[in-house]
This record gives sequence, C-alpha cells and structure tokens, in this order.
Amino acid sequence: MSTVDTAFAPVSFTETALKELIKLKDQQEIADDFGLRVGVEGGGCSGMSYLLGFDQKKDGDQEFIINGIKVFMNKAHQMYLLGMQVDWQDGLNSRGFTFSNPNAESTCGCGTSFSV
Repeated sequence: MSTVDTAFAPVSFTETALKELIKLKDQQEIADDFGLRVGVEGGGCSGMSYLLGFDQKKDGDQEFIINGIKVFMNKAHQMYLLGMQVDWQDGLNSRGFTFSNPNAESTCGCGTSFSV
C-alpha cells in the first residue's frame, strides 16, 4: 500500500487534537512503525462506533500522513468517515476526542456512536 498525501486524506484533525495525539504517542512510547488507526465498527447505541487508537498497518489499510502523523484507515471505512474532523476537548464538562462527521444522520449523547 502506498502513502497518500494529506490533501487527499478523508479525515482531518484540529490543532488541539494533533497536540494531544503527539503527547499520547510520546507518553506511551509508541514505536514508529505504529500509526493512528481511524475507523468504524458495528455497535454502540446508534449502530456504529468510531475507532481511534495506535495500531500497526493491516491488509486493506490505506496510509495517510496528516500533519506529520501516520494514519491508517481501512479503505471500506472511508465512505463513513469522508470529511470527518477529529477534535480534542479538555473542558470541565467534557474531556476527550470528539468527532464531527458530516455523514452521520444521528449521533448518540456520548458522541462516539453514530448512524448513517
């Protein structure tokens, strides 16, 4: 599989999300052959849940370099995630990654589950 330029990446990250991802990678001493896996899986209260975590590249993955971060995404997941923006919230009411997905018809209250 080849690496695809950021301009063609199906997802984007806010500046705060990028800073948090870099911090997590450094704190957990994640090896350079790992990348950030962004994807979906069945489940959650709305039918599909987001995947976000460091992982090794698997068959069927496409690799992107987004603002210096290696991102792995299964090609089949791209249709659900195209145009999605990942953000990091560090407030009193919420703390964690949030997903703004233009493809989601509905989302659950926790923001990590959606339906299309």
